[in-house]
Amino acid sequence: MIDRDRTFTWYLAQLKPNCAVVAQNNLKRQGFETFLPVHEETRGKNGKFVTKMAPLFPGYIFVAFNAAKGLWRKINSTYGVSRLVGFGQGPTEVPAEIMQQLMARCDEHGRLLPSGRLQPGDRVTLATGPLASFAAEIEAIAPDQRVWVLLDIMGGQTRVTVGADQLRPI
Repeated sequence: MIDRDRTFTWYLAQLKPNCAVVAQNNLKRQGFETFLPVHEETRGKNGKFVTKMAPLFPGYIFVAFNAAKGLWRKINSTYGVSRLVGFGQGPTEVPAEIMQQLMARCDEHGRLLPSGRLQPGDRVTLATGPLASFAAEIEAIAPDQRVWVLLDIMGGQTRVTVGADQLRPI
């Protein structure tokens, strides 16, 4: 869980393959504040559709620390972390405004919240369900967050109703 009241200097760490959770646990165990934004992702697996939470930025995690204390070497040697992203001698700071905006789009557990800026006519992709990754155009939005989209399927348009949380802007 992220303490949004405290101010940190955030950095980006590159992870070893499939080590997001391992690195996050090891960094937290060492006392570092981390931020790993995730979103729902649907993929076909063994002829079935499987929806699970996946990192929004695969292979990367945000870490807050004081670089002047030299703690970045400790992060680089953490199991699951490949290296801190940097240009030059040390790690490069992620601008505070970017971190604030990214955290504002996520809940307290780092899950990406649906965008409230969808408008009729916007092009979107479906993020979950059997129609995941299909491109669509928003036709109408109801006050209860139900959205009617027009899917391009086999050369024609099909009208489908989905929840706003299932859509991602293109």
